[in-house]
Amino acid sequence: MTTDNEPRYHLRAGSTASGPYALDIDPERAGWDRSSLRVLELGPGEIHTLVTGESEWIVLPLTGGCTVRTSDEIFELLGRESVFGGASDFAYVPRDAHAQIASGAGGRFALAGAKCERRLPARYGPAPEVPVELRGTGNCSRQVNNFAAADTFECDRLIAVEVLTPGGNWSSYPPHKHDEARPGVESVLEEIYYFEVEHDGLGYHRVSPSKDGGTDVLAEVRSGDAVLIPDGWHGPSIASPGRTLYYLNVMAGPGEQREWLISDHPDHGWIRDTWPSQPVDPRLPLYGKVPPYGSEATS
Repeated sequence: MTTDNEPRYHLRAGSTASGPYALDIDPERAGWDRSSLRVLELGPGEIHTLVTGESEWIVLPLTGGCTVRTSDEIFELLGRESVFGGASDFAYVPRDAHAQIASGAGGRFALAGAKCERRLPARYGPAPEVPVELRGTGNCSRQVNNFAAADTFECDRLIAVEVLTPGGNWSSYPPHKHDEARPGVESVLEEIYYFEVEHDGLGYHRVSPSKDGGTDVLAEVRSGDAVLIPDGWHGPSIASPGRTLYYLNVMAGPGEQREWLISDHPDHGWIRDTWPSQPVDPRLPLYGKVPPYGSEATS
């Protein structure tokens, strides 16, 4: 099944490649105001210059490590072998700056960005301090690495997390949305999902309209694909049996407060009531230490 506007919002691996970027999504390409995502590929010994402009950025290793050098700071990112093997350290680079990203052994690095107003200091985020959270139970169990969630790492506009879904499970479930400004209930956020799938597998992702003419996507996703979500109910993200599904969520919005407030789809929110009676998938956590189960969030 292919929905009418799927080609606009489901960006297949390589379709937005530009220069050293295997994926290059900016607000102009997405048709919105703030959120950006690039995937930088560096060969051994290569150096890339990042001009941040009006956006703040987080440099997050997907594979390999790198050095991030700004005018004031040098950050040595140890990185990781893959997104399935552990959380990574990362570097925050403010707006109106130049940074050099260099990798001795080469690697792939996500650059998550958001147009912003405040210029915050450049900072380092250690991997051991990344909060690892388990959400859902049963076949809705998933792991969330809250490295730059709204309440874990200070940014001006940018919100970014990683989600890992064991094979056969559903995440981003129940479907939820954040496309209306309702103080204390829901915040407006433009969102990018970037996918990788273990062992060259596949997954599925759904976005259904929350209004007439809204975003409508049913996508078979593979490593390197992205889905844009300017509006609509998003979820589920489905991992095929035997293949862990990874996605990086990048969000930003216009609200005065940097916050992630969501509304569940009214036809599917009941699934939360079943979670306390089921155990968390024993395959989780894939890595990292987690607090006791009890989160009421979804992603």
